[in-house]
Amino acid sequence: MSGDFTSKEKVLKRIRKALIQKSSKEIIDVDIESDIYTASEEPLDIQFAQKFSGLNGKFIFCENEAEFIENFDFISKDHNWKNIFCLEPEIKLLLQKGNIEYSDKETDLLKTDIGLTLCECLVARTGSIIITSKQASGRRLPIYANYHVVIAYTSQLVYTLKDALKHIREKYKTQLPSMISAITGPSKTADIEKTLVQGAHGPKEVFVFLIDDTPIS
Repeated sequence: MSGDFTSKEKVLKRIRKALIQKSSKEIIDVDIESDIYTASEEPLDIQFAQKFSGLNGKFIFCENEAEFIENFDFISKDHNWKNIFCLEPEIKLLLQKGNIEYSDKETDLLKTDIGLTLCECLVARTGSIIITSKQASGRRLPIYANYHVVIAYTSQLVYTLKDALKHIREKYKTQLPSMISAITGPSKTADIEKTLVQGAHGPKEVFVFLIDDTPIS
């Protein structure tokens, strides 16, 4: 017993000594600004498409908004989508141009099947969609819908999550959103009898329609 007590005292004495004595080694400044990833030579839209598709996301490139209307109308009919819900004013205008029926009534939110939202930006390196509570869709729509359809523009592509957060800080300044979320593919879990289930606590599928808004030179 006394032997254990002696060993404990020795350990405590060393700890006290270490706390009192200052290290003679200089603390080197840590570089937290430089990129830690090797940049790919592929364009950001290609990188995002590859990563997002690899995570079971559905990616559709559109040369312009007219092509988005055409593609969305075709896919919605092909998948027999019903109960389309949208709160984003910009998307509602596009749906109206294509004579595509949708609802924006609060009472229809819980029974919606297809939820259309915009996003803050797309992260090419991870294939992630960044959304915030500042958007018209709020917190609920991206979770309630069985199919989450995101409409994004090529000008919203960034390389890393760090770039995405910088974009949000510059956009909202001191009025940052209360929620910032990164969606990286459809939700999935293996908690139920160790069987992989997709869409267990969120959308079954996530679609990204990327519209090219690159200025024509």
